[in-house]
Amino acid sequence: MAAEQEVTAWRPQVPGVVEVFHAHFTEYAYPMHVHEAWTLLIVDAGAVRYDLDRHEHGTPHDTVSLLPPHVPHNGSPATPDGFRKRVLYLDGTHLPHDLIGPAVDGPDLRDPLLRHRVGRLHTALTRAGDELEAESRLTFIGERLRTHLRRTAPVPVPRPDPVLARRLRELLDAHVVEGLTLAEAATRVQAHPAHLVRAFSGAYGIAPHQYLMSRRVDRARRLLLDGVPPGEVAAVTGFYDQSHLTRHFRKLVGVTPGRYGGRGRSAEGFRPVIGGG
Repeated sequence: MAAEQEVTAWRPQVPGVVEVFHAHFTEYAYPMHVHEAWTLLIVDAGAVRYDLDRHEHGTPHDTVSLLPPHVPHNGSPATPDGFRKRVLYLDGTHLPHDLIGPAVDGPDLRDPLLRHRVGRLHTALTRAGDELEAESRLTFIGERLRTHLRRTAPVPVPRPDPVLARRLRELLDAHVVEGLTLAEAATRVQAHPAHLVRAFSGAYGIAPHQYLMSRRVDRARRLLLDGVPPGEVAAVTGFYDQSHLTRHFRKLVGVTPGRYGGRGRSAEGFRPVIGGG
């Protein structure tokens, strides 16, 4: 079967929702990457397998998956026909930072009512003028997610976060657009470059360059949904040129930037973006 990609993405006028992302992939596999936002995922057909914090997970049809921000993960089809998914990227309005640890430990929630509510929210988000309904539904979803994570949270145990790796991560976060060379980073943290890369990859399960590129792609997604042309997006998010943006964007998102940003700011003119371009 030929590879198929169908993607629809938009930013609704609903507080707390950074982006809505609907996709159907038959063969596409996400490499390791991170997001600035929480990722709330339901799968409508097929299944996805993914690694989070070096543990393998899956998305049975009756689950809701919640992936925390800044934690590397990947994703690939777990069935021959691929998967069809609906995703919400959420800021910290409903999910505070202290729930990241419990979400890492238990990202897949078996809760039919929660899954039903997330599906109803996606329906509301596709209808212009129903923003109040969507906001109300999101409030109840946030409440249920917080209850799940706080009830199942284990006794707090300090998560490994070596100082050297954390210092490099802070440097990368502070230089997402302009970037910095490995030599510059090594000088600032007073470490050998090879040791620095090894420490970062060992602590977070992702190479420093992969982390930086996924942060840049996340920023590019937001600008594209605001209607900024890909060429301008590349210039302000740290990519060398539009082709550089396209290569990394397609690798992490599954479609090209030009096919991604056609939805605009609201649910009006709802239409899928088809193909990998």
